[in-house]
Amino acid sequence: MNDERAWRRGGSGVEGNVRTAAIWTQVRALSESRQRELSRPLRVLDLGGGTGGLAVALAEQGHTVTVVDPSPDALASMSRRVAESPAAERITAVQGDADTLAGIAPPGTVDLLSCHGTLEYVDDPEATLARIAEVLAPGGHLSLVTAQRVAAVISRALAGRFDQATTALTSPDGRWGEEDPVPRRFDRAALTEMLTRAGFTTLETRGVRIFSDVVPSTFVDTEAERRALLALEELASADAGRTGLSALGGAVHLIARRD
Repeated sequence: MNDERAWRRGGSGVEGNVRTAAIWTQVRALSESRQRELSRPLRVLDLGGGTGGLAVALAEQGHTVTVVDPSPDALASMSRRVAESPAAERITAVQGDADTLAGIAPPGTVDLLSCHGTLEYVDDPEATLARIAEVLAPGGHLSLVTAQRVAAVISRALAGRFDQATTALTSPDGRWGEEDPVPRRFDRAALTEMLTRAGFTTLETRGVRIFSDVVPSTFVDTEAERRALLALEELASADAGRTGLSALGGAVHLIARRD
């Protein structure tokens, strides 16, 4: 593992990673609240769950988690991670994607569905949200994390690629060009409208990865510096209205309720 990836990850789970800690704070609070309301552990589905960091954290809270991912390599890595967890029996891995959700979870049976870093890669985001809505129970919740346009515009401008920044700002899909590795990025208003059409009410919207994507690793040499950056990320993520910093994140995290 190179130094850049090591410092950004930090810790051994989602709570210690500067790119995911603010997301985990919200997901943990939501899952704990819903568990109290329902008086039972949650039935969780992690769509595009990758190597299982979020799944393990939720299972260790007592929830039952199904991870759905199209990549056999990711699922193999997840199996190794899960094997080290005391909650391994509460985690199930299934190779699949949004198109196969109906065959994985019966309609209306999922209490919490996480879709993190996936919506920007699917062929049809609106169809994916509709399929998610079908498997969620009424009153169930969606935790959605996806790429945000404004960060790409700023990043390209700071790199001196003003043509690419202009393209990212004006293109319908938020991409800066044909070589852009991300198929699409979203604006917050458009995401909220898509969620509404799919039968959701958006409850909370926060920017994430506000600083962690741009701060050089040389500025975070010690554990104290990493923790300071972690605290700054979480504080800025929660500050949606006062300074506007939340809107600058590389990704946006929305919590929505199935109507």
